[in-house]
Amino acid sequence: METRYDVIVVGGGHAGCEAAMAAANLGSSVLLVTMDMVGFARMSCNPAVGGIAKGQIVREIDALGGYTGIVTDRTTLQFRMLNRSKGPAMWSPRAQCDKIQFSLHWRKILESACKLDIYADSAVSFVFENEKIAGVKTMTGAIFKSQTVVLTAGTFLDGKLFIGRNQFAGGRIGEQASYGLTGQLVERGVRTARMKTGTPPRIDIASVDTSRLELQFGDENPERFSFLPEPSTVQGGQPQMPCYILHTSEKVHEVLRTGFDESPLFTGVITGKGPRYCPSIEDKLRVFPDKDAHQLFLEPEGRNTHEYYLQGFSSSLPLQTQLDALHSIVGLEQVKIFRPAYAVEYDYFDPLQLSASMEQKCIPNLFLAGQVNGTTGYEEAAAQGIVAGINAHRKVRGLDPLILRRDSSYIGVLIDDLITKGVDEPYRMFTSRAEYRILLRQDNADERLTALSHEIGLASEERYALTMRKYEAVHRLGEMCDRINLTSRTANPYLESKGSAAITDSRRIADLATRPEVNLGELLQIVPRGTLEKNGFDAIPDREIVESVEITIKYRGYIEREKQLAEKLNRLEELPIPDGFDFDKVSGLTIECRQKLKRYAPRTIAQASRISGVSPADISVLLVYFGR
Repeated sequence: METRYDVIVVGGGHAGCEAAMAAANLGSSVLLVTMDMVGFARMSCNPAVGGIAKGQIVREIDALGGYTGIVTDRTTLQFRMLNRSKGPAMWSPRAQCDKIQFSLHWRKILESACKLDIYADSAVSFVFENEKIAGVKTMTGAIFKSQTVVLTAGTFLDGKLFIGRNQFAGGRIGEQASYGLTGQLVERGVRTARMKTGTPPRIDIASVDTSRLELQFGDENPERFSFLPEPSTVQGGQPQMPCYILHTSEKVHEVLRTGFDESPLFTGVITGKGPRYCPSIEDKLRVFPDKDAHQLFLEPEGRNTHEYYLQGFSSSLPLQTQLDALHSIVGLEQVKIFRPAYAVEYDYFDPLQLSASMEQKCIPNLFLAGQVNGTTGYEEAAAQGIVAGINAHRKVRGLDPLILRRDSSYIGVLIDDLITKGVDEPYRMFTSRAEYRILLRQDNADERLTALSHEIGLASEERYALTMRKYEAVHRLGEMCDRINLTSRTANPYLESKGSAAITDSRRIADLATRPEVNLGELLQIVPRGTLEKNGFDAIPDREIVESVEITIKYRGYIEREKQLAEKLNRLEELPIPDGFDFDKVSGLTIECRQKLKRYAPRTIAQASRISGVSPADISVLLVYFGR
């Protein structure tokens, strides 16, 4: 094994795996240091990938040439496209996964990568040269030198676990915490604080009376995450596994309340802030005291195991309280658990000290990604990881960093939110955080990002060619729909079958497709014989192509309006604010504005405009000051 690398990645979670593969595929020599060779990208909590806004992030990672979507497809147990009843800006793919196979598939990918070495150990200190990161030292005494380091330590930095009054060190149950790294960074000016997360108990499904629970099935025609043509497991013929829906009751709540005096959340033992959008069951009872029931989900953790995940029942209550409460739930009267719920508290670093490349401003050559930046979720971590890996490689090569804009991706929104607004609770992505939701759909992530990734050398020639062929077909089909008319004789029988108004003269396919009750794929089935062939199609194109054209037709006005808005705001992104700029010398700014600008140190006028407390009038003053 070498002792000198271009990039060292510390941590083998979702962020670390994506960072290591991105840097290695770009041509850097990479060392991945991880405590556990069996737990790559381990699903510590929910055995699922995607969901609202998170599914869009995974498709963006895939479009960039990452692997989270590919691994998800190869381990899918159930697939659902969420929010189909809403507009396409809200559609979000989600898949239950076999969590053991998920880690194993990641291991195969990592071990087969060129220029990537793996070392199973715990990093205990950084190596510094001239105040710059220059490598790491491990628990076994090994010293590895590098030009850049990507820290993706998840919940392991000074991690502490809690079950009632019991507390013990660890990043996950059964796995040791990591010590030493936080102190070194704090000594060099990095701000740190504590956050808290948790996980529910794992249930033995053989001990559950599932006949008393509501079944939740996957989609009848499951899709996949990756834009590559390889079918997912459930597309390839493996049956989808169901989930189960169940509920707490007032009886369950009474049992849970008996353990409140031993809850580390309520006794002040846990000081870190927990995720507001994924609270523990005891937190739900405190925040919603009048609610007499909460919905829970039992989700499979693998195709060949009895282990199920009880979503919605995260807790740090005493073990006996957890068991008594579980036994009070309908269908779980005889339930056995494999592992209790627990909370974990850990160090994170203020993301306001990050640049948009994910490099630490205080410490050159150090990149941070994942929960160490105050985020929560596999998807958010993986997104940061791929960007940090790309930019660590580019730093080594002396290239400008890759910066993703807010109108280009949810990943761009995520990173910009972190570095301009900071966090006071674990950050989770939602569609509401993005101003340009209709532009940032899950279906067009490849159109938005693959050419850019190919340009920097990450997306493969195969992926780029596939994307170009796809959107050439989308363009041709869109032009055909704008040009070809359907007669009333051809169209009316179909329109009447859909409860849509008949037409009296010929109408363009695109005009008819704008109707909400009309489906473009069905319209293409009634076009005159030879129409598709004359436009270069042997048959009706694939679902992805038809769906892309249909969304463009139905939402054309909204899409154009968002594009125009994005273009206007992007002009502000191109107006830089000099590093270390003294905002006190700009007369006309409010006191609050000056305080916020000093604290957040925005890189551009656009970033300044997104800071709470900076008004449009303040932005006008800055524009005048900088001659714009």
